[in-house]
Amino acid sequence: MMEPHDFIWTNNLYKTGKSGHAPQYELRSPVDLFQSGKIVKICAPMVRYSKLAFRTLVRKYNCDLCYTPMIIAADFVRSVKARHSEFTTHQGDHPLIVQFAAKEAQVLADAACIISPFADGIDINCGCPQRWAMAEGYGACLINRPEAMQEMVKQVRNQVENPMFSVSVKIRIHNDLQRTVDLCQKAEAAGVSWITVHGRNVDERHQPVHYDAIKIIKQSVSVPVVANGDMKSLKDVENVHQITRTDDLSKAKMTFQWTAVAAFLYAEIAILLLLCFPYISPLRWQKIFMFSLWSKIANYWNKAFLAIIVLLIVLFFDAVREVRKYSNIHISEKSTQATGSAYDHFQMKLFRSQRNLYISGFSLFLWLVLRRIISLITLLSKEMGAQVALEIQVANTNDAARKYLEENEKIQKSLMERKNCVNAELIEVTNKKLKQEAENLKAEIKKSLTVLDKKTDEVIAVKNQAGSLKLEYDHLVLEHKKLKECAGDKHDKKTL
Repeated sequence: MMEPHDFIWTNNLYKTGKSGHAPQYELRSPVDLFQSGKIVKICAPMVRYSKLAFRTLVRKYNCDLCYTPMIIAADFVRSVKARHSEFTTHQGDHPLIVQFAAKEAQVLADAACIISPFADGIDINCGCPQRWAMAEGYGACLINRPEAMQEMVKQVRNQVENPMFSVSVKIRIHNDLQRTVDLCQKAEAAGVSWITVHGRNVDERHQPVHYDAIKIIKQSVSVPVVANGDMKSLKDVENVHQITRTDDLSKAKMTFQWTAVAAFLYAEIAILLLLCFPYISPLRWQKIFMFSLWSKIANYWNKAFLAIIVLLIVLFFDAVREVRKYSNIHISEKSTQATGSAYDHFQMKLFRSQRNLYISGFSLFLWLVLRRIISLITLLSKEMGAQVALEIQVANTNDAARKYLEENEKIQKSLMERKNCVNAELIEVTNKKLKQEAENLKAEIKKSLTVLDKKTDEVIAVKNQAGSLKLEYDHLVLEHKKLKECAGDKHDKKTL
């Protein structure tokens, strides 16, 4: 096996020799690239293309990380000629990942020890679907041997002294995605730096890439996951990033969306409790609604109400779609090879989609109830205001009648005192006039009492209507509860 110090620096290239030392180059861990919060642009290993000249060219176009072409680890360790022809580099060729094809852990560890002074990490090729590679035990056949891949990662970790030296793997997916999730979790437990996932299975060549599978794999592990397949331009990179959005920003956005809906639900509950508080009469609410702020809001109330209704309906159907999506996934329950963590992952997704369904459904229901209660309070406050105004009018009329009667009594008394001095005809005219006025007053009082009785009947009718609406509301709540129980029973049956 060739020792690391057998490489010497000559004409900006690493070549073999009998003397000299490797150039001193302080490297940062390539894993730091994935902590920047930006998309990491990686030049994938390509046979006959990913040589030094090509890597130098793509680095001028802001490529963040480059791979060498695949190198057979056994030939690299055994043959000086293989090292001469397969690997060249120079001081600016960093960060650099050397991809090895290996089937034995110790051989791969020896190759990694040789290459470690001159590269930033190695990548284990577990995704090559070529027949010759799989026949030799290399490439994609390793995805069916997770223990062998684990041992390779552990051996490299134990024998390479540089702690910043990365060890990554490149894989393809299984037809049973749970096997791929299990494979990635085992690689993570072994200490892999990141995982590159080509979103096709071994038998697929030009079929569409399964980016949804890459997204699920990313959600199942904590190490960085690199998406690979059918990316030929930066626009493709952006599109794939949008499809497989699993970074922290995407999670925060989703969390904020449903947190806002939940906060809206709690606000609805608080407003309903406040509106139903028994010590605040509808007249007081009417006075509050007469504030200038509420009058400005009232101009946009109907539009805002309809907009929120539409938004809640959209969220509700989106939640229904998510529930149906994860309810139809039975692979994690039926497959005997499914891991517990993968099963928990799908169950958590189902739980969150159900939670979102309940939040959006209750928000929509309470928003309709809130609109109806505000309308009833407004109507009741107007009727109560009209009743108060009528009561005041009746009281004023009674006061006026009482004053007229008192004046009439005084006049009659004065007439009795002056009857001997006043002409009988004048007394008769005066009496007629007083009687006419008294009749007019009685008619006005009778009319006022009739209006009061009518308004009282209207108030009673409004109260009866409010009672019937309350009974209708209670009936709707019971029906909603029954529907919820039915939905829960159906869901339990589906789960069983």
